[in-house]
Amino acid sequence: MERANESSLMSFILLGFSDNPCLESALFVLVLFFYILTLVGNFAIIIISYVDPLLHTPMYFFLSNLSLLDLCFTTSLAPQTLVNLRGPEKTITYGGCVVQLYISLALGSTECILLAVMALDRYIAVCKPLHYVAIMNPQLCQQLASLSWLSGLSNSLIHATFTLQLPLCGNHRLNHFICEVPALLKLACVDTTVNELVLFVVSILFLLIPPALILISYGFISQAVLRIKSAEARHKAFSTCSSHLTVVIIFYGTIIYMYLQPGNSYAQDQGKFISLFYTMVTPTLNPIIYTLRNKDMKVALKTLLSKKLC
Repeated sequence: MERANESSLMSFILLGFSDNPCLESALFVLVLFFYILTLVGNFAIIIISYVDPLLHTPMYFFLSNLSLLDLCFTTSLAPQTLVNLRGPEKTITYGGCVVQLYISLALGSTECILLAVMALDRYIAVCKPLHYVAIMNPQLCQQLASLSWLSGLSNSLIHATFTLQLPLCGNHRLNHFICEVPALLKLACVDTTVNELVLFVVSILFLLIPPALILISYGFISQAVLRIKSAEARHKAFSTCSSHLTVVIIFYGTIIYMYLQPGNSYAQDQGKFISLFYTMVTPTLNPIIYTLRNKDMKVALKTLLSKKLC
């Protein structure tokens, strides 16, 4: 009870980039710019995928889920980050930190699974085209999407709850600009072996197994594409798959570096910039990559804009 009362009254000081005020001003502009782009780009993909009947396919259903994820994920972090970058006080309430931790963990974990599901969709589309419609039926798509969201939620409930049970003994200076597990573990005044073990298991389940499955699926996809005789069909298959593969590389590259970086101060400073890229820039890149490299999406966007202008 005493620790609960202490937690309810405590706020965290987010050190972030406070040692460099000039950098904070520049980062405020960049974060605001990318946040607006994220909102516009991902809302556009969701609306276009819903309005255009030609895009009512499994691929765009999962892409809409990814866009919704990115919208929610960035919105759970960007407003607080902007307040701290702009204002003199770099604080977040204990309750705010808890909410931020649960939501960002759930959405980040969901995206790990969803990207693997999207790779499965591309594998079936390229390697089993004659059975694609029968296999990837709407019911299965909804089940796979639900599995992704529930997996992320389950991970968040377990992982965040384990972390929040740790006594902090008055430590409330968080060397980060957001509330995340590794930074909170450093504040604990007790042995964190069990928590680190949970973090290791979670990393295996969400950061190693999904990308391994994605790489295997793209190995089969590459073999299938190379056997296609039509140059146009081969180019379309490569173009569609390369968009997803680019997103996978950016997403997993940054998040794996975040969680596997060394513990020295230089690496921690680097980690803040990597985290900033992962949380603010990556959600902006996803709609850009899928729009620029996807002919169907570009045609649908032009059609929608022409109707609005008319």
